[in-house]
Amino acid sequence: MSTLAERIQKQDQRALAKAITMVDNDHPDKLSLLSEISGQEKKAHFIGLTGSPGAGKSSLVDRLITHIRNMDKTVAVIAVDPTSPFSGGALLGDRFRMHKHFADPGVFIRSMATRGSLGGLSRSTKDAIRVCDAFGFDYILIETVGVGQSELDIMKVADTTALVLTPNSGDVLQIFKAGIMEIADVFVINKADLPGVQKLKTQLKEFLHIADPKSWQPPIVETISTEHKGIEAFFEACEAHKKFLNETDAGKQKRKEQLTYEVYELMREELWKDVERFIGDDPSKEIALQKENDPYQLAKEWLSEWREKGGGS
Repeated sequence: MSTLAERIQKQDQRALAKAITMVDNDHPDKLSLLSEISGQEKKAHFIGLTGSPGAGKSSLVDRLITHIRNMDKTVAVIAVDPTSPFSGGALLGDRFRMHKHFADPGVFIRSMATRGSLGGLSRSTKDAIRVCDAFGFDYILIETVGVGQSELDIMKVADTTALVLTPNSGDVLQIFKAGIMEIADVFVINKADLPGVQKLKTQLKEFLHIADPKSWQPPIVETISTEHKGIEAFFEACEAHKKFLNETDAGKQKRKEQLTYEVYELMREELWKDVERFIGDDPSKEIALQKENDPYQLAKEWLSEWREKGGGS
């Protein structure tokens, strides 16, 4: 086992931060490190929070951290911020909203950029979650970017996915349009002191009735995160879902599907790197790209050539 993996096992937060930086920067030793720490996983409960911008996800995470720490449990937070298409940077502002927890040794907060991913999470985000699990946290909270209709990746990573909505915001229309309804294990109506709560609850109940979930019936929880209201009920709903996952065949099937997705994702990433190198190392292909060639024909020819030279074998 490498020194870094050993330090993570001993719960060295500097080693944890360094390991996350490695996976975020796609370090050459990334896969070796992740393979080593995979045997150290403690099976923390992964809670994902998604929803539209302005729904109050960060404030909700902040209050949830406080609740978990009051139970003397440890928590890691991976807060994902959108990447600028112009500078390539990200504001990483969620860390400022959770500043009061920085001095707490039982809390680890890391902001990460999407790096162009359209699914609300980046590949490195998923790896960072695995590193936090290996460290031994009791709970890992994942807050997605809040891009509305493209946040379905969270369901492939989180054990429990909470969809955060607000009254009179039109969020329910996004649910119908994007299919986000299907990924929610818990519905959270935040800012429940605003008018329109009952209307939103009724819409959600009607949609749940139409969807008719056979195994798990997603609860609807009302919160006012700025006033610390409803946080315990939200946490209890997540705990009930955790119990459901641990005690039912449906839960076991979900974990199997997540593992399958992770394997496919890693294979797809490595294959793409190999194909990219194959194309980049051939000057003639660069010339071909500068001409107005048929992209479908180029893709077919280059894929065939890549396979002939041992790619994908």
